[in-house]
Parts: sequence; structure tokens; C-alpha cells
Amino acid sequence: MLTYSFAGTGSDSLYEHLYKCIRNDILCGNLSMGEKLPSKRNFAKNLGISTITVENAYAQLIAEGYIYSIPKKGYFVSDIHTILPVEQMHPFEEDNDSSSSIDNPSMIQKADMEESLHFAVDFTSNQTDSEYFPFSIWSRLIRELLSDSQQKLMINPPCGGILELREAIARHLKDFHGLHVSPEQIIIGAGTEYLYGILIQLLGFDKKYAIEDPGYHKIAKIYNSHNVDCDYIAMDDSGIRISELEEKNIDVIHISPSHQFPTGITMPIGRRYELLGWASKVPSRYIIEDDYDSEFRLTGQPIPTLQSIDVLEKVIYINTFTKTLASTVRISYMVLPKHLVKAYYAKLQFYSCTVSNFEQYTLAAFINKGHFEKHINRLRIHYHDKRDMLLQCIKSSPLSNHVTIKGEDAGLHFLMKIDTELTDEIICQRAAAKGIRIMPLSKYYYHPEKAMQHILVVNYSSLTQEQMTEATQAFNEILG
Repeated sequence: MLTYSFAGTGSDSLYEHLYKCIRNDILCGNLSMGEKLPSKRNFAKNLGISTITVENAYAQLIAEGYIYSIPKKGYFVSDIHTILPVEQMHPFEEDNDSSSSIDNPSMIQKADMEESLHFAVDFTSNQTDSEYFPFSIWSRLIRELLSDSQQKLMINPPCGGILELREAIARHLKDFHGLHVSPEQIIIGAGTEYLYGILIQLLGFDKKYAIEDPGYHKIAKIYNSHNVDCDYIAMDDSGIRISELEEKNIDVIHISPSHQFPTGITMPIGRRYELLGWASKVPSRYIIEDDYDSEFRLTGQPIPTLQSIDVLEKVIYINTFTKTLASTVRISYMVLPKHLVKAYYAKLQFYSCTVSNFEQYTLAAFINKGHFEKHINRLRIHYHDKRDMLLQCIKSSPLSNHVTIKGEDAGLHFLMKIDTELTDEIICQRAAAKGIRIMPLSKYYYHPEKAMQHILVVNYSSLTQEQMTEATQAFNEILG
């Protein structure tokens, strides 16, 4: 029977500590592939903890792909150690000093005529509710800066952004994501679209880039607008297919492994190591990790980033504040591997930082004074309630007999599979006729012949309870 000590757990809850203990034993090889873990009840009794603590730890390990369950048989260790050499598979150590994001991932631009239409219910909107933006705190911080920091507000920032904000982001990444990076590795930019362009200049116009299929169309448009070779990589249930990266001679792959848009797939640990193994084979290969909505995992802990297990400096981490603050706040950042930091300043130092000092200092103060963490917690509760409200609307209506929900535990959207003979086009046309705007998963594919049908992408972030009820009733009528 596995035994762990619960002395000195620090700030971790009991289930977090247990999760980390089991995870590290798997990564170190103390628990081997296929090995059966103790039952929840026996494990809890042996450790002197509650069954729910073990259950939560197992749930997090399953979410990250370290273990899997077989009904009526138990929990087993996944196969992750045949992918990379053991020396490259390090646990997420607290003292590790090694050194995307999609701004509006739930909205595809349509023709101008369709954009001008008014929809009573919009399942593609990413607009932030004004009542949930911290206006009073934000305005107070601005007033304090204008009063006390006039001189530094007028000094041009370094090309990578002001140090105070980069230090604040580095601390946030350590506390929330387990990333140990230096402020110098962080580059601030006005939106991830700008940072994508910077990365193309840094990594090279001669490289072959790739994105996920299905995926967010705007990313492809950005790469194509820079006249670089860009291809699309198909996905399976674990994320992008590594074999296609090899077949298509990809140099740089742009992915969102913690919560892929639009499928909602979380890339398991085995596929992550396989991807790092692919990148390690050729010096010019890199992975752009777009972590656009990682703060909104509604069940369990945040999924550890790909960058946190990268020991060969192959991962470029990108995130944004447009999801956590507002879609109109154009502040994003990227974390470069240390060797690319030198290349960035040698090649691109002539660029001025594209975010104003006023915004940077305000955001730094917002993070440093603890407001950002409280704001995220408030939003997470708010979106959790919204999601539950919509799911309850569906469950309590005849619509529940026609649909299956998938991917509802993370991010601000989920997938709704419909049991119907209607085409995606007809479903969306009938919805539009009733004042409802919604997009099918099939519209996010770059290769239509590979598209999955009868699945709708449901973004609920900006909906009211009345709109949810109205939409549920409308879909009941559409599906008969």
C-alpha cells in the first residue's frame, strides 16, 4: 500500500499534497506503467484522510493524463516513460529555476452583412460584463499613480515592458502556474496578435509554422499575413498528432494544450512529453504554448503548463489579460526561453513597448496588491454559476433528450453534441431565425472533409439567465 507523509504540506490542501506525491512518484518511475493504485476507500483509510481527498487527487491526475480509470477495476498508471529519456522527465519541483494567448477565441469573423445582424442571444460573444470589471479599484490605482508616480510615468519603458509589471507577472506565474521564470524572460505586448508577429521575426520567416485543426481561424490569418509557410495539424482525443508534425516537416507548432479551442481537449502528460521529444530532435523546432483561459478551470487545480516540464528550452509561453480583465484590455505577454531572450534583444530591441506606461503600472499595482487574485476568484465563481445555470436549463428541458455535453469543466465554453439528422447549416440558420447566434464545431476546421458534425460550440460567458432560458426553449423547437 502506498504511504505518504502529510507533515509539512505548507499552503497545499490535503488533496493537492497527495496529488503531487503520486505525480512525482510516477515521473520518477517509482510507480510504473499499468500499476494499479489503491482503491479510494482503502487508500484513505491507510493514510488517515477522507475518501473525498483521495477522490479529488485521483481526479486531478486523470485530468492531466498521469492515470486512467477502468470501470469496476480501479485506477492505473498511464504510459509516459517510453516517450523521453528519464533524465528529461523531471517532477515539477518547487525549487526549479529553469528558465497565448488567444484574445477572443470564441469568435470567428463573418461577412459584414452577417456581423451587422442583431442577435438576442449570442453564443459566440466574448464580451465582459461591465459589472464584473473592477472599475473602482482600477480608478483608485490610477489616481494614486497620477499623484505619486508622475516622474516614472513619463519615462519611456524598455522594449520588453516595465520591470515592475514583469516582476508581478513572474510572481503570479510562480504562484498560480508553478512556473519559475525571471522577469527578463517576460515580454509585454499590446495583444497576442502583436506578439505572434514578433515571434515570427525572432524565429524566422523561413520556418514552417503550424496550428491545430480545428482551431481559431484568426491565428492562421496572422501567420498568412506575414507570408510564412503555415500548415494545419489534425487532432485526436489527446491533442495534435505528432506523426503529422514529422510528415509535414514543421518547425514551430502553435498549440493550446491546457484547454484547446474549440474542442476543449486537455493534452495528457504522455502526449506532452511526446511533443517535447519531437521538439528536441531539431534545434530550429519550437512550441508556442497559448494558455489563453487557464485561470478558468472550474473543477480541480489549474493544469500545469507545458513550459513547466520543458528542460530543453523549447517552449514559448504566451498568455493574456483579455480573458481575466476585459476583452478591451490589450495587455498580453510571452515568456521566452533564456537563449531566445538574448536573441530577442540582439535582433528586436529597436521596437518600443506597445503598452502605455499608465496601463502597465496600473496592472502591476493591481497584481502586487492582491486585487488580481481576488478578481480571478470572483470571476471563477461567477462563471461557475453561469455554467451551472445553463446546464440546469438544458437538463430540466426536453432538450436534454437530444444533446450530450462535453468539456464543461474548463474555460468559458463547452461542446453540445446534438442527436439529429439536421445539418449544421440548417441548425444554425433556424437558430438565427429565432435571434440566436451559434457556431458549429465544423466551422472551425481548416479541412472541411475532416469536420465533425452535429456539435455546437457554446460560449456562455456573456449570457444572462433570461437569454439561457430563451435559447433553450428555441432549441427545443428547432429539434422538435
